[in-house]
Amino acid sequence: EVDFMESGGGSVQAGGSLKLSCTYSEFSFDDSDMGWSRQAPGNESEMVPSISRDGKTTYADSAKGRFTITRDNAKNVVYLQMNSLKPEDTAMYYCAAHWGDYGLVTLLPKEYNYWGQGTQVTVSS
Repeated sequence: EVDFMESGGGSVQAGGSLKLSCTYSEFSFDDSDMGWSRQAPGNESEMVPSISRDGKTTYADSAKGRFTITRDNAKNVVYLQMNSLKPEDTAMYYCAAHWGDYGLVTLLPKEYNYWGQGTQVTVSS
């Protein structure tokens, strides 16, 4: 059983910033690859950033230059810093984890084993 703790969502004006946090302890955080997926009503789910257990990162084109994913293994936390937010960023953001023998850095949702319940991000124009 895996329970995520997600926080940091909220409402912000376009151009503003939010920082999301996600943590879990059922599995070794050091052996987990983490990512954030988002989905708005009527839209397809999109994996936005990913960070491997060894710190490698990758971003969707929609997030490049604006979003930064980091992790603090000492605290079992992964962060998503979101700057220059746009109304198009409005979505439910889900923390995702891959736990396995080998690390991954990928935007493919099928590679992730566990998903959080999400935190809402709303960007107003």
